[in-house]
Amino acid sequence: MIELDQRASPATVDLTAVIVAMIDGEPCILTVQSGPGEPDTLPCGPLQPDHRTLQAGLRSWVEYQTGLRLGYMEQLYTFADRNRAGGDDGPPEQDVRPVSVAYLALVHDADPQTGRATAWQPWYDYLPWEDWRTQRPPVVDRLLAALADWRDQAPSAPKRRRRAERLRLTFANGSTPWDEERSLERYELLYGARLVAEAWHDEGAEPPESVATRVDQSMATDHRRILATAMGRLRGKIKYRPLLFELMPPTFTLLQLQRTAEALSGTRLHKQNFRRLVERQQLVEATGQHETRTGGRPARLMRFRPAVTLERPAPGVGIKTGSRSTHRY
Repeated sequence: MIELDQRASPATVDLTAVIVAMIDGEPCILTVQSGPGEPDTLPCGPLQPDHRTLQAGLRSWVEYQTGLRLGYMEQLYTFADRNRAGGDDGPPEQDVRPVSVAYLALVHDADPQTGRATAWQPWYDYLPWEDWRTQRPPVVDRLLAALADWRDQAPSAPKRRRRAERLRLTFANGSTPWDEERSLERYELLYGARLVAEAWHDEGAEPPESVATRVDQSMATDHRRILATAMGRLRGKIKYRPLLFELMPPTFTLLQLQRTAEALSGTRLHKQNFRRLVERQQLVEATGQHETRTGGRPARLMRFRPAVTLERPAPGVGIKTGSRSTHRY
């Protein structure tokens, strides 16, 4: 029989927000700059005794740090790994486990100049291998070469097979389609292969030049992991929930709606198929007005049709991104 340690495990509870907005056609997240040369963080703060709920506490911290009042928000995940804050250096009796309760928030009226210490940053600055809208991301080839080396350096044949399987499922090959929802698994694979700066920082070391000089930006503690979780969650949920419209203005064209879906999923969609899908799902209705600033034929202005949430249990856009493969290893 296994004996369990009955001692209490002290913990701190942090509240973290991934706040997403569309700015100039790009999905952006609200970040906080800790100081010159310091990595970006997501808005966050500790749970306080006077916070009535976790959500109320997070809303309070976000408004204090950024001046932004949140609308739609949902709990994303709870992160409680022992080393999530960067190591276990203290003695066991002084070890305090940091627990972070992360939330995803969507806004459609973001102010690009929120405050001196905050900024809206494109989320692909942190995860550039996720953006396939216009071309194969240039960083992918460098990552695949490094991941192939990592796979081949496994200490045993079974571990090589497991690494190869993870690589096949996350970054895809000739027979495995690219799955845009696997953003967290891709980040965790890169972390495990020590191909992101955070893996080195968590060991108290500086990353090598091959990692430090790449185009992707690192974040403090495990905030990039939290961002990758939010990206995968949002990419999945827009297929069966009308969350896409939380990021849209009150009226929009179908092309603007398609571009937003593409920006979030990181892939290009077929124009006519997307429009047929939206119309078949009866997600939008015409306003009777037209957008005349397109430079061509005036486009109809649409709006979200709220009644759809009462008519069907899963009124999402149901986008299909195809079967893009990245590489044959």
